[in-house]
Amino acid sequence: MSVVWTQVALAGVWGGLVAVERKAFLQAMMSRPLVAGTVMGLLLDDVTSGLSVGLLLELFFLGTANLGASLPENDTLAATATSAAACTITQASGAPSTPAIWSLAVLLFIGMGRVGRRGDRLLEGYSARLARVALASAEAGNLTRAMRQNLWGMWPHFTLYGVLTALCALAGFFVEPVLQALPAALTRGLAWAFPAMASVAAAIAAQGSHARKAPLYAALGAAAVTVAIVLYLLQERGT
Repeated sequence: MSVVWTQVALAGVWGGLVAVERKAFLQAMMSRPLVAGTVMGLLLDDVTSGLSVGLLLELFFLGTANLGASLPENDTLAATATSAAACTITQASGAPSTPAIWSLAVLLFIGMGRVGRRGDRLLEGYSARLARVALASAEAGNLTRAMRQNLWGMWPHFTLYGVLTALCALAGFFVEPVLQALPAALTRGLAWAFPAMASVAAAIAAQGSHARKAPLYAALGAAAVTVAIVLYLLQERGT
């Protein structure tokens, strides 16, 4: 196993950039899990992993809501960390990307959403103080200083989430030998777990849409995926 440090660095840079875009700059939806994960895959030369993980997490977090003063989980960090890990596991294996890899990456790194929420809380006070200082500078007519202070306020987000994403990308290279050591039956189970995860995520997204028949759509989607899996398994056994 050899670590590809350029991939670790690229993952960190992209993770930091979308963290900044999510909170302070542009806010053009580049930080959504689908976009963040797909671009991560593009940067790390594994669009399939990035798109698959990003799509699943987009559906999963689509049903979450920011209620009152409570902070939601950081879906951007969850997406960049998970997709980066999936890409580096694939890179380390030297084989095409598989649903087993995506499932393993999701199971191991989706919890980074909660880590990101803690990071958001830690940075909130700093950002608020800096915003007040920048506003005071602007009111005093010193616009250059105010702009510099606003730009400086973005660096903690870039650094923290960039480093966390890079660490997850690095971890992927060390997870791959563990995946190879798993029994074939468990690896197969991980592969089939991915469509099941997608079904659950789609149900959560449908429920969170508050559509009139959301529960019905969620149930139909889950049933369709389940039936498709069962039919495929029966066909495979028949051959």
